Amino acid sequence: MKITLFGATGRVGKDILVLLLKNNIEVTVLVRDLEKVQPHDRLTVLQGDARNRVDIERALENADAVISALGTDQTTVLTESITHIIATMKNRNIRRIITIGTAGILASRIEPELLRYESSESKQRSKVAAKEHHQVFHMLSATMLDWTIVCPTYLPSGDVTNAYIIERDRLPVGAVRTTTGDTALFAYNELVENKHIGYRVGIMSPE
Repeated sequence: MKITLFGATGRVGKDILVLLLKNNIEVTVLVRDLEKVQPHDRLTVLQGDARNRVDIERALENADAVISALGTDQTTVLTESITHIIATMKNRNIRRIITIGTAGILASRIEPELLRYESSESKQRSKVAAKEHHQVFHMLSATMLDWTIVCPTYLPSGDVTNAYIIERDRLPVGAVRTTTGDTALFAYNELVENKHIGYRVGIMSPE
């Protein structure tokens, strides 16, 4: 299997990259700074910008599936990149994509007609990041791609517990945090198992 990973130098992306390489998967990453990625014999590192269509096309050459762990950086990088990723996947007949989203785009338990970030359930003051992730959800939902969006809540850096709890389209009851390690592990497991195609998946780590 050949995977293209975006956001490989971010907190979750780094953990995903380690898991992919440890499990003998060939990986291509697109990064702005080549020095932030350690060389590996199963790793191809391309320098570029995820907002650039040509760079996305280069990164997706020969890919079997895509994982995006891109953050928002309070900009439109997510929506700009996903536009090019979707178009290139369609052109290359690549079907599988897993993205790391946010719990804000899950359905609210308090106000089911709203997403969490739109409801009183959300404690976030800024909605910029959630709106970007919401747009990515909307764009993927409009495609025929085999997509899954992993939606962690408060995301401290932390190791794999392997005791995470998930729920489709909602945040598990009692969720307080999701470690970066558990988020990466679930994304990897979903890549291998394909159990939640077409769903947002809320995830929490145990306290």
